[in-house]
Amino acid sequence: MKKALIITYYWPPAGGSGVQRWLKFVKYFRDFDVEPIIYTVKNPNYPIIDESLVNDIPKGIEVLKQPIWEPNNILSLFGKKKTESAGFLNSKPTFFGKILQYVRANYFIPDARKYWVKPSVKFLREYISKNKIDVVITTGPPHSMHLIGLELKKTLNVKWISDFRDPWTEIDYFHQLPLTKKSIKKHHSLEQEVLKKADSVLVVGNTMKLNYNKFSNVVKTITNGFDGEIVLTKTELDEKFTLTHIGLMNADRNSKILWGAISELISENNNFKKDFILKLIGKVDATVTESISKYKLQNNVELINYVTHNEVVNFQKKSQVLLMLVNNVPSAKGIITGKIFEYLMAKRPILAIAPTKGDLAEIIKQTNSGSVVDFSDKDALKNAILDLYLRFKKGNLLINSINIEQYHRRELTKQVAKIIHRIAE
Repeated sequence: MKKALIITYYWPPAGGSGVQRWLKFVKYFRDFDVEPIIYTVKNPNYPIIDESLVNDIPKGIEVLKQPIWEPNNILSLFGKKKTESAGFLNSKPTFFGKILQYVRANYFIPDARKYWVKPSVKFLREYISKNKIDVVITTGPPHSMHLIGLELKKTLNVKWISDFRDPWTEIDYFHQLPLTKKSIKKHHSLEQEVLKKADSVLVVGNTMKLNYNKFSNVVKTITNGFDGEIVLTKTELDEKFTLTHIGLMNADRNSKILWGAISELISENNNFKKDFILKLIGKVDATVTESISKYKLQNNVELINYVTHNEVVNFQKKSQVLLMLVNNVPSAKGIITGKIFEYLMAKRPILAIAPTKGDLAEIIKQTNSGSVVDFSDKDALKNAILDLYLRFKKGNLLINSINIEQYHRRELTKQVAKIIHRIAE
């Protein structure tokens, strides 16, 4: 049994996508002769709490916790929510908000959790010296977790796996940060050092793998996935023609062609107007609600705040169509939102607005699970929605997806375990 020390900021009761990947790996590691040990924060400021995820933690898992000081706490003194994620930047910041964003971007590199690095290294050096650890694993973002692994590698020469749930300098909001040239250079330098020093690098998509191959020859794609049983039995679906988007909808996902296509369909087809409901489950940016009002879609849009993961699964199973929105940013081709895999589990048709030649489109194509429309192709989107609606009216809105078992969390954990055993020999 190999012992793996996993360094992660997000751990139950944290909710949202950041916690899912390694929580699920930990859930199945023992099946593949890996004993996980978790190192996480004692006093975190999680944007989302989901107590139900605690039930996925295997019994007897050792969880080490150390306190963290976060400069985000100070921001609450100036009227900013201290739990706000960097991935949900205010699209219309005040003057003072712009100053805070500048300070955060240029003085907290790689992120606001940087002050946890030194105390964590000190604590873990002592822990590793007294306990047999075969491999250290760091997962980011926040990418400051990788700096902990980097220091442990330098000082103890531990075997180290760095896992990138999102890219570092290619992350969707990086181009929006008010970074100086010096700060950008520092980000790239740290990222490349992590890639070069790690014994193995895990990424969630092939575009990220190609980008990171420039700096490392030990990069392996391990996608995110779904956990649970694939829906094989007939489920009681929504009576309305529901198009459901689950998860964060920030300004980069606020698709103008979506609102335009829906608005035109509603004005042209009275039956569609009566039958159609767009469900947005999760946090939405102010620009999204503004678009809903602008296109006068309030009667056809249902806003639902964050719900537990179990409730999310039910929404997915019942929806007529599942909507996937990729951030319209320079790195869009490499974005694979983790929600796609749970959509696959639900066995409902997927409609994605994303690059038609990106990583997400490739997964949808290989699994025959839906269709992808480019960011600017409103006519194609309108036709796709209308086609789905006509199939709904005929009672044959079905999907015959294939090859989705490869994305089950247990199968993915098996692949990670092989990497652990290989580098720990």
